[in-house]
Amino acid sequence: MTLQDTRFSPRAVVDFWIEAGPQKWFKKDAAFDAQFKARFLAAHEAAARGALDGWAADAQGALALLLLLDQFPRNVFRNDPRTYATDGKAIAIARQAVDAGLDKQIDDPGLRAFFYLPFMHSESLADQERSVVLCEHAGPENLRFAKHHRDIVARFGRFPHRNALLGRESTPQEQQFLSEGGFSG
Repeated sequence: MTLQDTRFSPRAVVDFWIEAGPQKWFKKDAAFDAQFKARFLAAHEAAARGALDGWAADAQGALALLLLLDQFPRNVFRNDPRTYATDGKAIAIARQAVDAGLDKQIDDPGLRAFFYLPFMHSESLADQERSVVLCEHAGPENLRFAKHHRDIVARFGRFPHRNALLGRESTPQEQQFLSEGGFSG
């Protein structure tokens, strides 16, 4: 697959995501994850290398990059440190896109929320606070999740459920939180 291949375009990524729909976006589904991987692994890898940074110039391209850098690894690399490997790049693109107002150019509020998820996935409290502000206009469910994520990062400075996967030592407070059924991602 080359960068000129029509399957390797912002439109192809966004169309795939739209066709999958909300019923697939946040559920563990091995068949969907395998389809996502087969179709867009090369695009994810190119985005991770920065080869697709030019896509961030418009709303559809930025959305496609965020799907490839933030959502793709969470689907395709479950239970693998690569789940979080492109979070830094995703948050940088999300900041740039939101600051430029590209999120507002996406009419569908369900799709627009993908501009805000990198903030919600960040372990920076400032990003978490921004997530809450952004999600105030992204529907009550998104706002509820944004506040929940923010509260965890405010309490622990990170997401404890990531510790084992990332080789981080959990504090006793984090371990207690996880043992009591705390957020698991």
